[in-house]
Amino acid sequence: MENNPRKLLILTADAGFGHRTAANAVAAALEDLYGEKCQIKIVNPLEDRRTPFFLRDSQSDYDKIVRNMPELYRFGYDASDALLPSAIVESALTVLLYEVIHDIIRDFNPDGVLTTYPLYQAPLSAVLTIMGKPVPILVVVTDLVTVHRLWFNNHVDACLVPTEAVHKLALSYNIPEERIVITGIPVNPAFVNERRQPAELRTALGWRTDLTTLLAVGSRRVENLLPALNVVNHFGIPLQLVVVAGRDRELYEQLQQVEWHIEHRLYEYTENIPAMMKASDAVICKAGGLITTESLAAGLPMLFISAIPGQETGNAEHVIQNGAGDMALEPMEVLETLSHWMMDDQKLLHRRAENACLLGKPQAAFMAAKLLWNASEPNSNRRTANAMERSGVIGLLSRFHIRWQDNLLQPGKKEIQK
Repeated sequence: MENNPRKLLILTADAGFGHRTAANAVAAALEDLYGEKCQIKIVNPLEDRRTPFFLRDSQSDYDKIVRNMPELYRFGYDASDALLPSAIVESALTVLLYEVIHDIIRDFNPDGVLTTYPLYQAPLSAVLTIMGKPVPILVVVTDLVTVHRLWFNNHVDACLVPTEAVHKLALSYNIPEERIVITGIPVNPAFVNERRQPAELRTALGWRTDLTTLLAVGSRRVENLLPALNVVNHFGIPLQLVVVAGRDRELYEQLQQVEWHIEHRLYEYTENIPAMMKASDAVICKAGGLITTESLAAGLPMLFISAIPGQETGNAEHVIQNGAGDMALEPMEVLETLSHWMMDDQKLLHRRAENACLLGKPQAAFMAAKLLWNASEPNSNRRTANAMERSGVIGLLSRFHIRWQDNLLQPGKKEIQK
């Protein structure tokens, strides 16, 4: 019987919102399920001052690149997804992040590790190999269909994937089938715990209860939002529009200057997205992994107005092919889609909502939490690295003058001279 809380480490990053949100969702589910039986720590290794500046800055530069140079982003994404470049990238990441991740593992001494970002698997495996610690590694893939090769590492104990398409992709990258679990992408447990009906939620939010309600979600990376909202504003059918600017102050100020002709609510930012989604009839958004996953978890049809080349185009295709949403990149397409949704007593809109419910996996965070908990059971049989693997890691680190010998020592212990 365990006397101390089980220590569970979650590694994430802040390139976009999805990785951090998935990490927070799993942490919240762990707390709901196990409470004081576990000690949870969420860490972003890219924030460490020892992490090379180009990796640290990649988080803040992500917004600029995907918004201003989407084709360049697509080129880099595709180029690094090939077998040889991805192997080189994994070796480079091991060298660049070894010391940072080693110290995180040494200081927290976790019983299990879960990562929601693809750059940490290779260095994590290297650290645990050198330390000789049989700590399970779980990875949560946070893209629905188009997934980079870096997500798939043979040294993880479980690869948690969102869809059957990604399950097949993991198999094609030689991840053993017994290590692949279809969970969905973790979302806030509030999507499960919120039981109020839409009318009750709208009343609590101060919204009208008698109007079809469209929720529009923006941010600095969302293109075409204002032209799309202009169509909604002049659509000619009574609607309620709720817009969340996603901390984009400039967008929020522009929204306040619009001459609105329909019932509307404007928010610069909110942490109440689960309730807002469950109170709405459809969402206008880009095809990001987070917003798409949350919308499906809420059974909410999607009108995509932009998609970043790469993983987001796969997200959009997944939703559209399964009848849970539509793409409208131009104002005229927004008008056509809304018209089709509203015809025949909103018959198509209701069908989109039914399909969204079928695709949604609101329990994903709880599934991931249970898998991490079970994998971290004391005295469970876990794979340990063999001598050849350890020798390979040592060779790589030594080649680049990474002091792996000292890293074997616990703080306060002296090195044994040989």
